[in-house]
Amino acid sequence: METTELLKRVRQIEIKTRGLSNHIFAGEYHSAFKGRGMTFSEVREYQYGDDIRNIDWNVTARFNHPFVKVFEEEREMTVMLLIDVSGSREFGTVSKTKKNLTTEIAATVAFSTIQNNDKIGVIFFSDTIEKFIPPKKGRKHVLHIIRELIDFHPESKSTDIAQALRYFSNVIKKRSTAFIISDFIDDTFTDALTIANRKHDIVALQVYDQLETELPAVGMLKLCDAESGQTMWVDSADNRLRMAYKNAWSERQLQLHQIFQKSGVDYVAVNTKEDYVKSLMRLFKMRA
Repeated sequence: METTELLKRVRQIEIKTRGLSNHIFAGEYHSAFKGRGMTFSEVREYQYGDDIRNIDWNVTARFNHPFVKVFEEEREMTVMLLIDVSGSREFGTVSKTKKNLTTEIAATVAFSTIQNNDKIGVIFFSDTIEKFIPPKKGRKHVLHIIRELIDFHPESKSTDIAQALRYFSNVIKKRSTAFIISDFIDDTFTDALTIANRKHDIVALQVYDQLETELPAVGMLKLCDAESGQTMWVDSADNRLRMAYKNAWSERQLQLHQIFQKSGVDYVAVNTKEDYVKSLMRLFKMRA
């Protein structure tokens, strides 16, 4: 992409997603994604209803009167975006590709993060780690991330979510929140997801296209696997074929739901033809 066109696209994404993060997601993000924990603030005299487990026995003994420890939320977080850049992200049949949808969602999360004074970083992955952008704060950093989201060209077209999760856990030592944005066309990440979610707070955002859920009855179609390059012709006028295609999608979605449920990971699916704002709001409110 030419530099001027890239900058124009970055600016368009910034205007849209920064506005969303400022005016729609500000409170929901803060409520949905807590800080790393609670940190000691002060002591004060015990009041009726206080948790006796918070009594500071040293101060209580000194003043011969019960005092309790007061804690406040340790607000600053590190947020990581794990972005699937495999070949299937280029697919899209309605208003945008899965890549475009991923870019807007990631940018919205990124602006919400820095508005809340948190750090944001990115891992681009296919079946290998394509690029790591260490977490930082600030608008300049987010614009750099958006430029990469728009114009990044991966070396591989395949997918390995498990490897991305293991790399993330190795490179980010402190507990953080991670958004995995992918179509999840991969069957080998259950154990890695469970292990990563024990250390971090993982959120799964599935992006998909309507044509992946059911075939239109338009006659002969040439289908191509964007990751393997394999192609095949199918007769979409065949009712049994369309039903089998639709059932395969439903079974895959049920399997994904079970994986996320077993791993304790919050999950939302977003269609390229839908308004992703509603999906993110639903996710934030569910967590809050």
